[in-house]
Amino acid sequence: MKLLRSFGFALTGIGKAIKSELNIKVQLVAGSGAIILGFVFNISSVEWLAIVLCMGAVLTAELLNTAIEKLLNFIHPQHHPEVGAIKDISAGAVLLAATCSVVIALIVFVPYLLKLWT
Repeated sequence: MKLLRSFGFALTGIGKAIKSELNIKVQLVAGSGAIILGFVFNISSVEWLAIVLCMGAVLTAELLNTAIEKLLNFIHPQHHPEVGAIKDISAGAVLLAATCSVVIALIVFVPYLLKLWT
């Protein structure tokens, strides 16, 4: 029963983040696009692995970034240079994960797209 409650709390947290954070919505739309393209192009199992891992990494980074920002805003609501640096670093983690994901998406999908035009 305790385990089920833990899952419930986790799902509630994900839901709250999706409702309140534009960037998570953007990442979900991008991930949905990759899933659709994966089905359209019938990508391989290895390609699916890469896409799913990228989506998981980006969404995890985004959730952690949101949690860090909310925690810092709660602990130190006034502007502080160190708080700003911590927020910038956590946002940088999201940017890095998203950039790597875009590169992997290009590696996976560009060959399929090129086949359409050749």
